[in-house]
Amino acid sequence: MSDTPTRAPGRTGVWFVGARGSVATTAVVGAAAVGAGLVPPTGMVAELDDFRDAGLPEVDGLVFGGHDVTDTPLAKRAEELAAGGVFPPELLPALGTALSAADREIRPGARPDAGRPQEEAARALTEDIVSFRDRHELDQVVVVDVSSTEPPAVPRPAHDSLSTLEEALAHVPDVLPPSSLYAYAALRADCGHVAFTPSPGLRLPALRELAELRGLPYAGSDGKTGETLVRTALGPMFAHRALRVRSWSGTNLLGGGDGATLADPEAARSKNTSKRTGLTAMLGEGVEGLTHIDYVPSMGELKTAWDHIAFEGFLGTSMTLQFTWQGVDSALAAPLVLDLARFVARSREHGAAGPQEQLAFFFKDPVRAEVSPVEHRLVAQFEALRAWYAGDAR
Repeated sequence: MSDTPTRAPGRTGVWFVGARGSVATTAVVGAAAVGAGLVPPTGMVAELDDFRDAGLPEVDGLVFGGHDVTDTPLAKRAEELAAGGVFPPELLPALGTALSAADREIRPGARPDAGRPQEEAARALTEDIVSFRDRHELDQVVVVDVSSTEPPAVPRPAHDSLSTLEEALAHVPDVLPPSSLYAYAALRADCGHVAFTPSPGLRLPALRELAELRGLPYAGSDGKTGETLVRTALGPMFAHRALRVRSWSGTNLLGGGDGATLADPEAARSKNTSKRTGLTAMLGEGVEGLTHIDYVPSMGELKTAWDHIAFEGFLGTSMTLQFTWQGVDSALAAPLVLDLARFVARSREHGAAGPQEQLAFFFKDPVRAEVSPVEHRLVAQFEALRAWYAGDAR
């Protein structure tokens, strides 16, 4: 007889990388509040009628844990976010039990250690996830990376294949960037993976090889929550009306931890590359303009994006369109994080493996199979999502 714990069918765990951050904390608060009927599921795509019969895990059945390098209790972080206007403070007294339960399941994240092979850190991270799954008798766990944005990965020969990577892990202390180390641990723990940031994560060829070998689904990257969401709705409008877009420039003002991270030019380079991908795909290479990201600490959890679009109409007439998006990024991201965990869990139940292209709707720079074109048009992305989970395309 096997001594492996019997797992209750259908119970899904969500393991956050960056579990004490704004997005993860807001997701835990949101899941508990929606599950208790305290708030409606506004912003949760998975709760639309289109997915009513998709067999997704229920929000109030999700079990939360994660890794983080900080030790601020979730309840304290939630109080800070409420004070910053992310959600109403009056919700918190009813959610103490849920926050405490999630807080107990957060484990210390990996820290650089120049003296030890990275394999040791990977093993410890993997064991944390496996222990979480077994302790709660979960059917599966989806790992969701909502940690701080990293610079683009420095290419190494060890990233090109699984065999060379694992040989390097056994001897080298820093062969993988942090996001990819967590992704490797997720795959070794037999978990689906979601990259909600533009960090390297699971995009390295060796990790994609491991995901395929173990038959695991993954999705990413860089959640599409505000400015880029509008861009992927407006871009097709210009293309379909044969209007020539000459330039598309943007300025982002933001505070909070995300703003502080993106004050680093290298981290901002990852974000800007991701933001620009969809415009280039929809409108071609000839569109001028840049996106600027400015850190404004006094804005706290708020974010403002202003875009200026110059376009050309019939007979060469010059015209412009401008829009301003003002929002609270964590409140926009958290419901999508919950959606993605539920969609990836359902994909795995259907035996899906590799990049989940039907989830492109959620991302600025969607992962795909090497030979597949990337669809960036928002409405087309939604139809692909709806069709897959409604069963039309399975």
